[in-house]
Amino acid sequence: ALYSSWQLAAHSSQLQQVGDYVVHEIADQPIIVVNTGEGIKAFHNVCRHRAGPLAFENGHAKTLMCKYHGWNYHLNGQLKSAPEMHTTPGFDVSDYQLPELKLTIWQNLIFISFNAEVPEFNDVIQGIEKTILPINISSMSFYRRDEFILNCNWKVYVENFLEGYHLPHVHPGLNKLLDYKSYQTELSQWYSYQFSPLDQGNDQADQTFYGEGQAHYYFIYPNTMLNILPNRLQTNQILPMKNNQTKVIFDYYY
Repeated sequence: ALYSSWQLAAHSSQLQQVGDYVVHEIADQPIIVVNTGEGIKAFHNVCRHRAGPLAFENGHAKTLMCKYHGWNYHLNGQLKSAPEMHTTPGFDVSDYQLPELKLTIWQNLIFISFNAEVPEFNDVIQGIEKTILPINISSMSFYRRDEFILNCNWKVYVENFLEGYHLPHVHPGLNKLLDYKSYQTELSQWYSYQFSPLDQGNDQADQTFYGEGQAHYYFIYPNTMLNILPNRLQTNQILPMKNNQTKVIFDYYY
């Protein structure tokens, strides 16, 4: 499912300058998302020579150089130079290009797909922008990331997210914030939507911190979660690992 769906890869606020790049790994596939100066593009983070990595962590560079043998690529993925290869018969740098991934940007969230045959992205997120008004998540910027490794199958984690029944017992603080009696779930073709008004009975400090309005919780098939409250967004990406382990990535935006 992860290879044939839209996957959250980065945020526009992480790619402000030409040469900024973000690295990520989805289902054992390393990727790199780059501000090329001619738009945001995503490539496999794998050199065309011997599969060496172009980058190990987020950063900034004028070119993308393989850490194994020094093959050097332009930001648009085209090979620029390769040490000692100029004497190799038939070798031409113009023949080598990093494989590009399908990419779309929605509300400054950058999604990629390994498979060109994926549902239209507008169909996947249809109605979300209108439903969350007056919240505008496109105005928010990346703040920080937390990662957790859990000893469970990734689908078990997803299943937990899909109901609010556990809130009073597992999340008493969150339950205090929400109007649990008004908590509802609605289903669409590609996502489930859980929502609740923020409880106006909370103390003044909570109202000042969280604001007024609703809490919106979206699960977008197959492994992306959007937790949206006034003035804040949290994205969760659920990634299966070997040996029945799951990586959960929490990104915070304000």
